[in-house]
Amino acid sequence: MTIRDKVEGLRKIPLTPYVAQLPGELPRGSKKSVFTSKQSKEGRLMEPRIVHNDALESAGLPHDSLHGLRRSFAMLSDWDGLDIPAGVIAQIQGHKPSGVREINFKRREVDQLRPWHTKFEAWILEQRA
Repeated sequence: MTIRDKVEGLRKIPLTPYVAQLPGELPRGSKKSVFTSKQSKEGRLMEPRIVHNDALESAGLPHDSLHGLRRSFAMLSDWDGLDIPAGVIAQIQGHKPSGVREINFKRREVDQLRPWHTKFEAWILEQRA
């Protein structure tokens, strides 16, 4: 999946199996975009917080920020038994490499991140049961 971010411009992250099937199930607001907004001229979602907050409210969930979801992703990836390298999670989140090894030797291609991201997704889905 290619996403826009404020650091790299465009960045690729591995699309996990569960997340890959979700867009096909969503109603489309236009032919070009699944996530639409009436607040923009292009009709694309420009401010995700509005939709995020609406979704939380309609599901009866307590408020959490989008950044709070990023923190949860990072904290849950540290759970015992997952053994996901910290650099993998940081790279999926879009963080710049921090240590000498990460900067010079450990930049991973998307296909190297995919098994870890898929393992993490499978664990999250098991926990919801």
